[in-house]
Amino acid sequence: MMSISSKFDQLHSEAKSNKWLHYLSIFIRFVLFFGFITSGFVKIAGERFASALSVNHPMGQYLEALHHTGFYYTFIGVMQVIAAILLLHQRTVVLGALIYFPIILNICILSYAVRFEGSILTSPLMVLGSLFLICWNYDKIKYILPSDHNPIHVSPPHKKMNNKFPAKFFFSVIATVMGILLFIRFGFDVMPRNSSKDCNSQFVGTKRTTAGAEFCNCIHKQGQSLDSCLKEYNIAPDDIIIEK
Repeated sequence: MMSISSKFDQLHSEAKSNKWLHYLSIFIRFVLFFGFITSGFVKIAGERFASALSVNHPMGQYLEALHHTGFYYTFIGVMQVIAAILLLHQRTVVLGALIYFPIILNICILSYAVRFEGSILTSPLMVLGSLFLICWNYDKIKYILPSDHNPIHVSPPHKKMNNKFPAKFFFSVIATVMGILLFIRFGFDVMPRNSSKDCNSQFVGTKRTTAGAEFCNCIHKQGQSLDSCLKEYNIAPDDIIIEK
């Protein structure tokens, strides 16, 4: 019986020979490059990232504190730029992906923790993109993984690329993106949004306008923590409707 690692080797070999997936890997490398190169240089230059975001916003508080960490802030920017540049070269793409993944995973978790809509969609997509590149280069990193890698007969690489469009894979990608969008839309009852005006707009036409206004004031005016503002919002009563 073929082992799990052998099955993965075979699946990986088939994927690497597909022209469309090959194009996708190149596309992802360039997208991830542009995703980090700008934000990295902002940090290296010593400027605060997302400077338009209020300091009272949960993400704004984090970015403001991070901006004042001195050379640590610069270090993050340097690592982002290094990871981005490494992705451009075929010989260094594996190292770039391995550096890129933990950085963007941290950003993704942070975005969801503070419900920051500025990266709540892009960060999980970038996580999936860097994870794709790691899997795409599985043949180069599999020997450091804790699994059996007994010598097996591996078919030589296909000289001719497979032109068959991987419909199932791309449909699964679309389904994943739709799932993320649905979670962003319905997974959170309230969002701090990027401004007080946008924050209040989500409560228009609901029975929670007063509670919502207090929540937005708690975030954007008072600069309280997201958890404390949510706690107050959840115990606040609905609007009192006076019937005429």
